[in-house]
Amino acid sequence: MGFEIDFLPVGEESQSGDAILLRYGDLSGARERQTVVLVDGGFRETADAVTEHLGQYYQTNMIDLVVSTHPDADHISGLREIFDRVKEGTVVVGELWMHRPSRWRLTIERGLQSAATTDYARGVKGTLDAASDLEDTADGLGIPISEPFAGLVHSSGHLRIVGPTEQFYRSLFAEGEAVARWEGRIRALLSGARAAVTSIAEGWNIETLRDDGVTSPMNNSSAIVRLDWDDRMCLLTGDAGIPALESALDSLEGEGFSPEQLRFVQVPHHGSRRNVGPTVLDRLLGPRRPNDDATRTAYASVAKKGAPKHPAKKVTNAFRRRATAVHVTQGEAKCHFKDAPWRGWSPCQPLPFYDTVEE
Repeated sequence: MGFEIDFLPVGEESQSGDAILLRYGDLSGARERQTVVLVDGGFRETADAVTEHLGQYYQTNMIDLVVSTHPDADHISGLREIFDRVKEGTVVVGELWMHRPSRWRLTIERGLQSAATTDYARGVKGTLDAASDLEDTADGLGIPISEPFAGLVHSSGHLRIVGPTEQFYRSLFAEGEAVARWEGRIRALLSGARAAVTSIAEGWNIETLRDDGVTSPMNNSSAIVRLDWDDRMCLLTGDAGIPALESALDSLEGEGFSPEQLRFVQVPHHGSRRNVGPTVLDRLLGPRRPNDDATRTAYASVAKKGAPKHPAKKVTNAFRRRATAVHVTQGEAKCHFKDAPWRGWSPCQPLPFYDTVEE
């Protein structure tokens, strides 16, 4: 019994996105002894890569479960195309996990009232429109929809949601003024970044990543997916930021989680420096090690020309200090696997430790 976690390439130029296929079970046996999961779908053109990968490597056109972590365009646009192919009969989907706009749209829009004229509020309206289309299509096809809140477990028993809780999700959009303050802070940070991009030195014992990173409420609403197989725990984090990761870790630690259990993890938000900090990484990965000795693997979905934003070198350095080797897609599919059929792929090399990073 084994598993495969395939990060497909998303983003031809500088805009990164996520499209992750999972397969687990008896991978050399019959299709009914396997579970196939798609977590996010990248941009609309990514649907071609998804269907081709399904046929070539999984020998199927059926996806047992689709998970939409959150409705940003770089995650949901390809899912809309996949469901169009379901309508055409070329792809089969068993069930969908997504936060339903029919339930949450008014809550989110009320929370954004004080920010109603901002670019962020307009962007959220577009993402909610896309999510509504996906929800309506799935309902019209009779595909069951479940909301991915902490505690939701797939029927296979190996995959579940560890964040967000419904309470945390609701709190993200509870105060429009807080959303407006968040956007103002992001604008200031981006303006400073555009004005001057400077490099600073890092060393194994000199870490410049800080705990003050912020990301959007929509990113923090990302479903965090846990896959358990034998002694391995894998986490897919979507675009979750520090408060979302902290909330998920509160639940995991309440169940006895320790970083040694984690064997594979997705670097949140394509390696953005605004989504993680030293404190939350210590909880997730364990404290910094005295030596460069990686014992776990991390993948980041990164566009071909995503650097230096995706991934940030100070982020990949921080992962590496905590015994985690980071691999990136950058236009190529990457596979993490155990007890899976050999594809003839070459081993991929992790990113190095960088002596200089962007400020």
